[in-house]
Amino acid sequence: MFKGSIVALVTPFKNGRIDEDKIRELVEFQIRSGTQGIVPCGTTGESPTLTHEEHNRVVEICVQAARKRILVIAGTGSNSTAEAVALTQHAAKAGAQGCLVVTPYYNKPTQKGLYLHFKAVAGSVKIPIILYNIEGRTARNIETETVAKLARDCRNIVGVKEASGNLQQVKDVRRACGERFIILSGDDILTLPIMELGGVGVISVVANIVPQDVVSMIAAFNAGDKHKASEINDRLIPLIKAMFLETNPIPVKHAMGLLGMCSAELRLPLCEMEEANAEKLKTALQHYGLLKGQLV
Repeated sequence: MFKGSIVALVTPFKNGRIDEDKIRELVEFQIRSGTQGIVPCGTTGESPTLTHEEHNRVVEICVQAARKRILVIAGTGSNSTAEAVALTQHAAKAGAQGCLVVTPYYNKPTQKGLYLHFKAVAGSVKIPIILYNIEGRTARNIETETVAKLARDCRNIVGVKEASGNLQQVKDVRRACGERFIILSGDDILTLPIMELGGVGVISVVANIVPQDVVSMIAAFNAGDKHKASEINDRLIPLIKAMFLETNPIPVKHAMGLLGMCSAELRLPLCEMEEANAEKLKTALQHYGLLKGQLV
């Protein structure tokens, strides 16, 4: 169910408020492009600076706009277990097909604490839960033993978005959790290497602007045409690198602003790109053939 190209959707703002109409446009764009799923209110969706009301509203808009034509996997993680439970329960009630729950950040729980946190969240709903492992942002890695224990003990913990950058860990999780456990790349540049190890897709940043190419790359890989998949990936790599010239989602929002897809507006403490990096990003977009007033 949760496989292929899944976009980590940006949250467009307009004069400090969420731009509801633009969210709907972006969902339609992803559906037309063949994207398999969207993740509202994740890292790329600037969830840390959304109020609870805004967070819930963004999920509701995406579910309503999707009309079950595309999967909606709501980002519902928090460093507070009670808050994560509340956000997850709301997403389930709103009609999301699943939730992406990030490792609690800042408070640095033990592995036992992580287990109890995710177990509490999973136990509060019936819809599938995907763990989101990104130590670089949260200061905690979900160790393989913890992932395996959660997969055994919680029937609706069905997979992990693996953004540790550690391919050995991906191998270990596949071995410990079995073939049915879903592994999704959390890093665009590692999508193909992770799929070689048994991953089934990506939760992608770059697919905000080139969804068809990410869809095509994964489809080629799954069809056994690894040469074509590699060619698409090689073309994507400079653009992917440009998406991370500064902290995500600063560059992708800047790119979407240049392409007329939505405002580049961010919320502090995120701020507009440094001029030198903005020029590098613009060059990458030009080389890719995107700056022609047309969505690709």
